[in-house]
Amino acid sequence: MTPTPERVVVERGPRSRQTIMVSVDSTRLGPALGGCRVTPYPTWRDGLDDVLRLSAAMTRKAALAGLDHGGGKTVVVLDGTTSADWTGPARADLLDDIADVVNGLGGTYVTGPDIGTSPDDMARLHTRTPHVLCRPETDGGSGDSAVPTALGVTAALEAVCGHRWPGTDLATLTFSLIGLGHVGTLVGDWLARRGATLTATDLDPRRRALAARWGARWTTPAHAVRADVDVLIPCATGGILTPATVGELRCRAIAGAANNQLDHDSTADLLHARNILWAPDTVVSAGGIIAATARELHGRTATESHDRVKAIGPHLTALLDDAAARDTTPLRAAQALVDARLNRPAA
Repeated sequence: MTPTPERVVVERGPRSRQTIMVSVDSTRLGPALGGCRVTPYPTWRDGLDDVLRLSAAMTRKAALAGLDHGGGKTVVVLDGTTSADWTGPARADLLDDIADVVNGLGGTYVTGPDIGTSPDDMARLHTRTPHVLCRPETDGGSGDSAVPTALGVTAALEAVCGHRWPGTDLATLTFSLIGLGHVGTLVGDWLARRGATLTATDLDPRRRALAARWGARWTTPAHAVRADVDVLIPCATGGILTPATVGELRCRAIAGAANNQLDHDSTADLLHARNILWAPDTVVSAGGIIAATARELHGRTATESHDRVKAIGPHLTALLDDAAARDTTPLRAAQALVDARLNRPAA
């Protein structure tokens, strides 16, 4: 079912002539949070579908993280180009167009980095709107959200492995890591330091050097999904778990930073039927927004924000224990928590 957001804005930037979409899914708990994604799509309708799904997922992510915020998202549907084509004055024009759309929402939505954007881009947006997170620390922001996101993923991996294999050392387990961007690289470094056995993949063949650094087996994305490992770690784009791929999985658990890993909520039931433990990505990947809001909106120190991100581990453990006790999926257990927060009467 297509999510129904509170507000959707679709504009063509007057400077860049690119289609900018912002979905404000919910402000029930507070201003909506969600990154700015700048990437090509086959059609603008594909971009619209993505911004709706992503903003709805951000509502769940913020609620599960205990934040007084809703979910939103920006998607820029690049027209026949890639984000790498937008440099210099052309990029400045594109970012100014995005900033004006965000600013026009009057603070009901706060954006940050996502695929195709960076902390430096957020600094440019901040020259035209205050409703921005994750600028460089030298510019007064909390910096690259990939670092706390990866910290949250590693905390989640410890929780998942502790739930599935109590008392087992991670060095005795095997992992398949899909997507070696900044978050995936940090997770891979952490696993390698723990002595884990790794399989790794990325669409960029230059990332193969990372696999060599970790002593990991390099393979194709298709084979990485079907690898015979203990834990699959999706850290690339979403939609990786479908009825077709679930039928081919040989892993025992899944936890990763990729957003919207399920093609449909019903796919969680297929995973449960196969006894594959899936940690909801809305919990696993929340480290970035937890840290950014703690530091930039609530004045917490870096140490305090670090501790809040690490709490993803015990929160996930409690969720998985609850799902197991009720013989339900972690997705249903998570959604029950979201519903309880969103439906709670206002104070």
